[in-house]
Amino acid sequence: MAGIEYPEINDLRSLVHFSSEDGLIWLDQNRMVLMHTASLSELRKELITSLGNEQARRVLTRMGYAAGVRDAELARKIRGHQSLKDAFVVGPQLHMLEGSVQVETVRLDMDIDNGKFDGEFIWHNSWEAEVHLAEFGHAADPICWMELGYASGYTTAFMGRFILFKEVECAATGTNHCRIVGRPAEAWPDADAYLPYFEEDSVLGKLLELRDQVDALRSTLCKNRPTTNLIGASAGFQTAISLITKAAATNVTVLLLGETGVGKERFARTLHELGARKDAPFVAINCAALPHDLIESELFGVEKGAYTGADTSRAGKFERADGGTLFLDEIGELPAAAQAKLLRALQEGEIERLGGDQVRKVNVRLVAATNVNLQEAVKEGRFRNDLYYRLNVYPVTIPPLRERASDIPLLVDALLKRFTALHDKKLMGITDKALRALGDYAWPGNIRELENIIERGVILAPQHDWIELEHLFTSPAQYDQFPIGVGADGVLSNKAPHEINDLATLLSQSGRSLHDIENLMINHAVTQSGGNLAKAARALGISRPQLSYRLKKLSDTSSA
Repeated sequence: MAGIEYPEINDLRSLVHFSSEDGLIWLDQNRMVLMHTASLSELRKELITSLGNEQARRVLTRMGYAAGVRDAELARKIRGHQSLKDAFVVGPQLHMLEGSVQVETVRLDMDIDNGKFDGEFIWHNSWEAEVHLAEFGHAADPICWMELGYASGYTTAFMGRFILFKEVECAATGTNHCRIVGRPAEAWPDADAYLPYFEEDSVLGKLLELRDQVDALRSTLCKNRPTTNLIGASAGFQTAISLITKAAATNVTVLLLGETGVGKERFARTLHELGARKDAPFVAINCAALPHDLIESELFGVEKGAYTGADTSRAGKFERADGGTLFLDEIGELPAAAQAKLLRALQEGEIERLGGDQVRKVNVRLVAATNVNLQEAVKEGRFRNDLYYRLNVYPVTIPPLRERASDIPLLVDALLKRFTALHDKKLMGITDKALRALGDYAWPGNIRELENIIERGVILAPQHDWIELEHLFTSPAQYDQFPIGVGADGVLSNKAPHEINDLATLLSQSGRSLHDIENLMINHAVTQSGGNLAKAARALGISRPQLSYRLKKLSDTSSA
């Protein structure tokens, strides 16, 4: 195909959204940043003066290449069902929409099935040529490195084979415009001179490698710290890890506190594996999962004939964990009789099986966990006071996931590796918008819920594709936003979804007054924010003083 006409880009404009309240700009599910060309100019200048032309070119080319690859994925997604030409020119059109250059097609001859590509394009208004001229004056050689990397990355991802673009004319050298030509690398006799700019190996890479080696040598001089299989870098999480690590060197009874799903059993296993008992058994039991009349026999064992159906003698969890660690989850659910026997086991190190009178010595390290307030349970008479103080020697609070949002990317990365291997999936990763939604979610089910959501995303996402917002949440609309977008005329405008219009219709037909609807929205926003008035005000699009005034007015009306 020769020179081509670009199709309308309304489908591309509709993907651009601005959410000024959150400081976010979206291109579909990819987060974007609107920057001054002066900032990019300063970056180029710093790279060139610090690293020299060759290394600066390598860095900028690879930056552009990565952007081109992402846009190629977007092109296949939004125009994959259209003609090859219309699908491919999404790249040049996005390059224009993103403010890099104006692209004029001279020729485009491509055949994906046969791996054939021969394209020539003219670039007008190249930002890279403009800033280079401003900083350094006329150049001896073409310098649109980032944009050239974009063209190569986009076409390579689109074609499924490496396509090398060369800039044969550049406005920074004194021509009226820039001109690029792209062909498969083997079609260029001098391709070897250009390929190093697309490779990771570089002087900068070698310097970073040397730095890593120095860090490794330093670490060998320091005292070895035990490693854990727990993932997290947030302050609260690291505090819990530090407490667990210190307790591992002792035999102290540890009480793990935290909400359901925060990973208390994993902390207990880590405590066991870091201590001297790591080669002995680790035995776990959930006290809330057993009927009360069976808990004693499960914990302390049972002798033959102790009750109907006890045909044989059987050891309990304490005996099975002898020499190792016994983890009692949901310990607040223990019945009173079991609490008394547990206290004796902790104080004397001995137990008696149900229906027996033989005293058996046990050497067990106890780790207990609960998601209820044991102090309140003591006050209410549901938990023994002396047992509580015996357990509460070394409490460790595990923070809920909503308080360690900075750990979510680390956890997601680890879970993706686990579940893609489990379900034999090859995925590109998770989109920016989906990861943002995970960070904003309240996580009532904590780590356990995150595991379930990521596994669902891995299962629903297509092979060799990205996990998107709709793959994670059953109702993604509540995490999606409908901010300002770019209209067909290029003007920013509100992009209210059809559901908003439907809601307006329902409210107008409900018979409620505007005053009632306003009060309903205010109460809903305050409830959803957990009483955080600043957050509720942002959700309503008003200031905090305005919300306080309306709440006071609402309270006065109710009391009157």
